[in-house]
Amino acid sequence: MRTQDGCSVSADAFLIQRGVVTWAAVCDGAGNAGQVAKRALRVFQTLTKQATAEQAMADASWTAWTKLLDSALLGGPEATFACAAVVGTEVCGAVVGDARAYVLTFGGACTIVTDGKMRLGSGRAKATPIRLALQPHDVLLLMTDGAWTPLSPYLLARAVRGAGTTHFSDVPAAILDGAGRHGRADDMTVVALRI
Repeated sequence: MRTQDGCSVSADAFLIQRGVVTWAAVCDGAGNAGQVAKRALRVFQTLTKQATAEQAMADASWTAWTKLLDSALLGGPEATFACAAVVGTEVCGAVVGDARAYVLTFGGACTIVTDGKMRLGSGRAKATPIRLALQPHDVLLLMTDGAWTPLSPYLLARAVRGAGTTHFSDVPAAILDGAGRHGRADDMTVVALRI
């Protein structure tokens, strides 16, 4: 995570939680949102605390969780959201607003899941589903708009391949370096997962 140039506090937040279900999420508070992204992720953790693997892999759960998150933020600053649950090689999740999920395959193909519509807190947010099976070496990226906006899928894949030659934990930093090469006009956050 990196803050916008000239700012000391980020409107972004992220979550990584490991267990039977691995949860990963990024959230971006819209505008001068202060702590809304952190609040959204705390609410999400509360909603999913007792979730089973079967619930985490059900589209109906993501629809319900999105509605509850939308309601919890209603009347205040809005937020974008990209989250995935991983069980084995299966991924299920949701994108709301202009956050994005990317899947980069070992062969170089790039799949993008984006919504771009209503944010959490608008009273009209709907989950755009993420559902896929990851193969060995595939990379799942969850990104806020500050991170994905400056990068084409080609540049994104290039940053991941370049960082992949060192250590996988270097992938988010490589993406953020590429996105911020000409300055950071917005907060930027990336979470990277791989089997």
